[in-house]
This record gives sequence, structure tokens and C-alpha cells, in this order.
Amino acid sequence: MRIVLLGAPGSGKGTQGERLAKHLGVPHIASGELLREQVAAGTDLGRAVAAHLARGDLVPDDVVLAIVGEAVAHAAQSGGYVLDGFPRTRAQAERAFLLARPNGLDADAAVYLALDDDIARSRLAGRAGGGRTDDDAAVVDHRLQVFHDNMRPILEFYGARGILVTVDASLPVDDVTAAILEQVPPAAA
Repeated sequence: MRIVLLGAPGSGKGTQGERLAKHLGVPHIASGELLREQVAAGTDLGRAVAAHLARGDLVPDDVVLAIVGEAVAHAAQSGGYVLDGFPRTRAQAERAFLLARPNGLDADAAVYLALDDDIARSRLAGRAGGGRTDDDAAVVDHRLQVFHDNMRPILEFYGARGILVTVDASLPVDDVTAAILEQVPPAAA
């Protein structure tokens, strides 16, 4: 089973990713966490990524594809993956699909966690003390704008592939998980 989780900052991608991965017995890949690990390690790549994350901007496609692609390839050896936080642009979605499909690593389902911006801001304000520079209020507003500018074409891409599932992410956590599992195509589960 291979699932891509899409949603605004604060929509619960990380929480749902962990829950779904555990339920399905596959690895959870959090693209944001992979990028933050590079920053924490102080690698050349991490220093390049840090500036983008601090501003709330998207990390360049080649960098993200290299990091995420390696994690997806490893996860596929375990029978699948739940990937959250990637893709962030339609170009990333298309390139990932072209790279993954020949190896049978493309997504079975793309789950969009739909959430109102005010709820997203409230959730992110609640976790802002956790040391993440990308949860500062001004950065959050920028991240939401970047998200909205890029998400519609991504949703159209997955919709055209017939694998898009939309779930109301404002529901309680257990209800969101249940809705995802209920709506993911049976052939994919």
C-alpha cells in the first residue's frame, strides 16, 4: 500500500501518517522531517535547505526529490509507504510519478486533508513553542499562501489519475483516520 498525504500546514499529515503507517504495517515518510534532519546534521544540503525552511518557502525540486526518492525506494522494500508533505508542487508530483512508476513505487491513493486556514493557524500556534522556526505566525501565513498557490494543480493531477480522496481534517483525529481508511480504494488497501 502506497499513500500520499496532502494538506495544509497543521492539517494533521504527520499524525495521520504515523497512524496509517502503523495500521498498514508500512513505513511513514515525513518529507519535512527528512529535510529538518539534514539541517540538524549541518550538511551542505542542510545549510541550503535551512534558509528555505526558515522563510516558509519550498525547497528546490531536485533537492526534495533526491531526499524523498531515496526514502521511498527503501520503504517500498517493506511493502509500501505513507508519505506526507510531498509533493508540494505539480511539477514534483509529475516528476515523482515518472520516476516511481517504472519501478512500481507510484502512489495507490492521494489523501487530501482539507482544513480551513483559521483552524490550521490555531493548530500551528499551539505547536509554535516546539522550536520549529517554520511555525512562527508570519511564516505560517506565508506557508499557507504558498500551499494554496500550489495545491490546486496537485489535486487536479491526482484527481485525473483517479486516486484522489478528500477527508475533512477538522474532525477529531480518530474520525479522520477512520474516514481515510473507509475511503481508500479497497484494491489499494
